[in-house]
Amino acid sequence: MYQIENVLRPYAWGSTTAIAGLLGRPASGGPEAEMWIGAHPDSPSTAVHPNGVTQPLDALIASDPLRCLGSESLAEFGPRLPFLTKLLAAEQPLSLQVHPSLDQAREGFARENAAGVPADAADRNYRDDNHKPEMIFALTPFKALCGFRSPAESRDIFGHLAHVLDSAAVDVPDVIKGVIADLGQPDEPAALKAAFSRLIEGGTGVSDAINEVVAVLSAGAPLEPHREALTAMVDINEAFPGDSGVLISLLLNHLSLQPGDVVYLPAGNVHAYLHGLGVEVMASSDNVLRGGLTPKHVDVPELLKTVRFEALGVPRIEASGTEFGQELYRPPFKEFQLQRIELGPGAEPVPLAQTGPAVVVVVSGSVLLDSPKSDLRLQRGAAAFIPDIEAPVNVHPVQGATDTSVAFAVTTGLGN
Repeated sequence: MYQIENVLRPYAWGSTTAIAGLLGRPASGGPEAEMWIGAHPDSPSTAVHPNGVTQPLDALIASDPLRCLGSESLAEFGPRLPFLTKLLAAEQPLSLQVHPSLDQAREGFARENAAGVPADAADRNYRDDNHKPEMIFALTPFKALCGFRSPAESRDIFGHLAHVLDSAAVDVPDVIKGVIADLGQPDEPAALKAAFSRLIEGGTGVSDAINEVVAVLSAGAPLEPHREALTAMVDINEAFPGDSGVLISLLLNHLSLQPGDVVYLPAGNVHAYLHGLGVEVMASSDNVLRGGLTPKHVDVPELLKTVRFEALGVPRIEASGTEFGQELYRPPFKEFQLQRIELGPGAEPVPLAQTGPAVVVVVSGSVLLDSPKSDLRLQRGAAAFIPDIEAPVNVHPVQGATDTSVAFAVTTGLGN
């Protein structure tokens, strides 16, 4: 087992205090948006060998894939860690985005390589050849947009906007009239695609409409019965004034997660995290097609090929327990599953649910990991990489500890 040191990403939307507070260390003074825990080549963790020598985790895995990953993971995913774990802390909204399917990622990556698009180009869509299904475990109250509402629900919201504008003696913008007509189409995918396309391709007409709507709402126009969606829209506009994503947010489900709530996001699901701290797990990829709320590259034609235009219920995951007490969260993906382990003082050890490789991060107290081959003590804020060959691993409270310890562990979903 190897203790690992992990990379902080200082994106501008990140909280300056949330990750530091969770891990019990001083804040850096700047935004700390994500901590990457894994072997993605863009920001691999650093493994610390018992003799103190350090090595990038992707290089460690490449040196002995069978030992690190196990035969089952190696056969399914090849010689790479199939998942990436992040601590994510959003102070402001992230970009409106969607992730490609595995086939789309492979085709897009090969196409951009063949076209000679540099790997680090700002206008590159596909950074690797993998898909990026993901899951978020809320550690604090967490707000997000996730998947399309039904066209009828969204039509009601845009109809309400038209009504409040008309009541304020403001001409209803053509783009809002158009979206209302789009959403009235009987074919659901066609209705959603037409409305989404109209907004993302609407240019200054959309920006002007947003300005008029926000001005009327801010002047005291009624928000009911759509208070949550309209309040979020006004808040998003403060961060990205006039961005098409402001009105697109009204097409999407609004999530208000409480600590311990978990949702997963399959390929093609339009989403954006708005605010909160969570443990995020995904297939090891950095492929993102953006649709707004960002100064970064937005490729509208490629985005429209990637989005699944269908209304989705919120894809929540309930914990399945084990006889040993940990909570297991198993999304419908082979790359990963998440477990939360809570140990009171003097508690019995918990066998780690592990299929292939695993990573563990401690967010409260301290734990001892032990296997027939080695052991490793982790304090709050520390993380470890556990090769497949170390299994079975037990997670113990540290002897003499008086505080409850909490750790999150990620392994593959191949055993599900």
